[in-house]
Amino acid sequence: MALASTIGLTTNRASFIEQARNHGQTFIRQPYELYSEENQETWRRLYARIRPRWEKFANRKFLEGVTKLALDPNAIPRLEDVNRFLAPLSGFSAQAVSGYVPAYVFFDCLRTRAFPTTITIRDGSHLDYLPEPDIFHDIAGHVPMHTDRAFADVLVRFGEFAREAALHVRGIRDEHDRLLRVESIIRAMARFFWFTIEFGLMREKGDTRAYGSGLLSSYGEIEHAITSPLVQRYPIRLEWVINQGFEINHFQPLLFIVESFEHLFDLVHELEQWMKAGRLDNVAPGAIETPINQKLLSDPKLLGPLLENIPLKRLGQPSDVAGVAAFLASADADYITGTTIVVDGGLLWNYSEQ
Repeated sequence: MALASTIGLTTNRASFIEQARNHGQTFIRQPYELYSEENQETWRRLYARIRPRWEKFANRKFLEGVTKLALDPNAIPRLEDVNRFLAPLSGFSAQAVSGYVPAYVFFDCLRTRAFPTTITIRDGSHLDYLPEPDIFHDIAGHVPMHTDRAFADVLVRFGEFAREAALHVRGIRDEHDRLLRVESIIRAMARFFWFTIEFGLMREKGDTRAYGSGLLSSYGEIEHAITSPLVQRYPIRLEWVINQGFEINHFQPLLFIVESFEHLFDLVHELEQWMKAGRLDNVAPGAIETPINQKLLSDPKLLGPLLENIPLKRLGQPSDVAGVAAFLASADADYITGTTIVVDGGLLWNYSEQ
């Protein structure tokens, strides 16, 4: 009992979450009574150290959102309290989940103004190590931006675009051509989401500020993104973004700047128009097909063990395009279990001949 009270709702160690997953429960309640004092202290430490950097480097709408949500620096938020402030502002709500949400569900949630929210919190002994999103990342990094109607509308618009992308590829009859276009569209969408919603910068009264949630939730990278001479910062150009690869295991060396959330909304609309015009059908490649990957995919005996480690026991289908794009572009892509590795908006197989 003492061990359980110590663990509380610590990421990757919470029995409540394990039980929910074992029962196939994706959307769950937030069992606030299970948070341990160690969990609460982790929240306090995370909040206290990043707050000064928000003041220096976060965009004004984010800071206003923190105030509007009345986030308590001394206690993990109750989602019901967050939603009481959030819903009247943008129509969004934070919905507790047991972990990874099937990506097509994630994007459909955004379309309907719901944000799947992790309720566990990272181990306090590793504040900078985040094996998967936690409640600090989701509530302190993402949700304050959801209080701004213009930003919230961008998320909804992107969710709608993802659904349109899925419908778009279904009309391609040739299977080989359809798969090539699906792969390219996924890559373009993933890169756009990464360089905007996750790691975007914005002009604000002559300064550059962070609005991307990956920056706003990272104590180290938010300052690095704004001040480091090692970071290249350019006004956003759609043709650059959709052809630019990224890596997820280090600070980003290249970031793009938008002028406003209205500008960002227009870019999502433009991206959809490019898709319909075929301009996303052949973007610069990401994951490289190697002889060993070719052998794996063409040999059922080698492919079988891989599929056993994938929950759905199958590789992605064209109809999964919107969902796959959502996952690859989200912070969830920073981690993954089994033998599938997310690399630059594509999939590689961690396979070696033994």
